[in-house]
Amino acid sequence: MKLVGISGSLVGAKISEAVFHVLSAAKAIDSNIQTDLIDLKEEEVELFHGPSLAYYDQHTWDIVNRITTADFIVFATPIYQASISGALKNLLDFMPQDAFKGKVTGIVTVGGSGKHFLVGEYQLKPILSYLKGIVPTNTVFIHNKSFTEEGDLEDEQAERRLHKLAEEMIALQKGLK
Repeated sequence: MKLVGISGSLVGAKISEAVFHVLSAAKAIDSNIQTDLIDLKEEEVELFHGPSLAYYDQHTWDIVNRITTADFIVFATPIYQASISGALKNLLDFMPQDAFKGKVTGIVTVGGSGKHFLVGEYQLKPILSYLKGIVPTNTVFIHNKSFTEEGDLEDEQAERRLHKLAEEMIALQKGLK
């Protein structure tokens, strides 16, 4: 099985750090799982403007292909203005309607206010569900204070929640096979 993690931020290290924890937990749970981190701050995904994927550059095509060929996917996003990042929304706009059919799609959000803990449920979950993704019951919200200034996660409870998300995603995905 292949698990792809998507870091939906164009700046900083917190989001990719959170995704890395999920990918590492998955490998620790099942060493046969292949992992792939797509960090949007390191990728040049074109701005979606309506036409089919065939009208975009090869790099954008390759990123979409890495995602759609995964067995399951974890999405992580910072919370900006009570919503997911524009970079992640732009990437999701490239996905065909059945892109995540039969795939578990986990959610991790990071924000500066505890009031934003439901953004994943009310913003990202409907998009993933529309794309036919199976969303686990565990979604993980991590407060910005859980990270060092360098972006390292230093909150053991958050690490446990990320590990639990990885466990649930693997169990669900194996159950689907």
